[in-house]
Amino acid sequence: MSGTPLDHDSISRMIDGSPPLLEGFLSLETQLQPNGFDMSIREVFRFTSPGSMGAADVDRVLSETEILEFEPDGWLQLEPGPYLVTFNEIVNLPLDVMALGQSRSSLLRSGVGVQTAVWDAGYRGRSQALVAIYHPDGYRVQRDARLMQLIFFQMEISASQGYQGRYQSEGL
Repeated sequence: MSGTPLDHDSISRMIDGSPPLLEGFLSLETQLQPNGFDMSIREVFRFTSPGSMGAADVDRVLSETEILEFEPDGWLQLEPGPYLVTFNEIVNLPLDVMALGQSRSSLLRSGVGVQTAVWDAGYRGRSQALVAIYHPDGYRVQRDARLMQLIFFQMEISASQGYQGRYQSEGL
């Protein structure tokens, strides 16, 4: 049925397709969920400068960032505040599929949120998301931890043109 979220079996079939819906994942068995796919941490960045959003794309300035290094044991202590994370997985959306991301519920229960934008039909790349640490004592994350579930939607009609924005092929 069109216009509905994809289930485990539908996502699995699309991962086996060409191009695969997702690649670069760590464990299909662990990450593939009944109604989505868990995205895992590759890198974490701290914001080092302000950004701005103008009315025209030319007036958009992204905040500068610096990468944070995981400890030798693979853990990273995050103090309260915002962080940019890059995921391990590469997303390849066909023209008839879009996606939305949601925090894993364990994060919410610990004072941590993941905020995302829409994954438009036709997007390809290694995505990023905003992680906000609200807990006053911070939060620890481990490299490759699953932070967010990506939920895929089959569109009723394929997009006439896929995503063409500045983040196409990001992180590849």
